[in-house]
Amino acid sequence: MARAPFQVLVYPFRRKKGHLEYAVFQRADKGYWQAVAGGGEDYETPLQAARRELWEETGIRPNQPFLQLQTVEPIPVTEFKASVLWGDELFVIPQYCFGVEIGDEEIHLSAEHSRYVFMEYALAMQHIFHEGNRTALWELDARLRGKGPRG
Repeated sequence: MARAPFQVLVYPFRRKKGHLEYAVFQRADKGYWQAVAGGGEDYETPLQAARRELWEETGIRPNQPFLQLQTVEPIPVTEFKASVLWGDELFVIPQYCFGVEIGDEEIHLSAEHSRYVFMEYALAMQHIFHEGNRTALWELDARLRGKGPRG
């Protein structure tokens, strides 16, 4: 499959005893914490890619209801080996962000991550490495709590 010029980011979340908890994942190769992330393939839409990445990295069934966020982060093409396929005119690709409620589904990690933890919002924000991941989590949490952008 060919790597498409976009990225997806997915935050699995659950409601536990009246609290929202977000799954954050520690990368096996670099050690930092993030949401599920990966690239689109061939002619996938961002939602299709998000569903596939969730399945591949967590074993969570891809038929869960996804919430597409407004957060779209630009990422330099130099972050991706496959960028040579996209030519010299493309400098950044978009990262589309999603949330997905997984209920009591069990997470089964792929080799991409060494571990995961469910955390409440404030603690997750302290762990997340990339600013775009933090922006997406902020938006998701505000939406789930029914807050406007200014809280």
